Amino acid sequence: MRLTLDNPKTVAAPFGDRFAHVARLDLGDGALLMLAGQVAVDDDGQVVAPHHAGAQAERIFEIIEGLLEAHGATLNDVLHIRTFMTDLGDLPAYGAVRSRRFTATPPPASTTVEVTKLFLPGAVLEVEVTAAAPARS
Repeated sequence: MRLTLDNPKTVAAPFGDRFAHVARLDLGDGALLMLAGQVAVDDDGQVVAPHHAGAQAERIFEIIEGLLEAHGATLNDVLHIRTFMTDLGDLPAYGAVRSRRFTATPPPASTTVEVTKLFLPGAVLEVEVTAAAPARS
């Protein structure tokens, strides 16, 4: 078993290098990926589409796809999604994006909670995922 903390070049570095985007636990013939919570920011760290859940969900899943790709995985390899929302009233907009991106039946396990606010003004969603990845060659 081997643990690697990673900030792939496929996405912008985390704020102030305070954390790793990906914790990878290699387990022989595969790996478990635990992604840090992602918010909808551009490459300069500015919130994309402030207060717009649908547009933010699109950006968040683009970032997540880049992180997974760096480790040989895709959205099809996601095991669990944890979503933090500032307003559960945004669930239909978020759900529409998620349904388009996760087409497997059944979809991944999921947890969604409403929170008072997120750490960046204008951010209304934060999403973290756990995924399986192939072993490194």
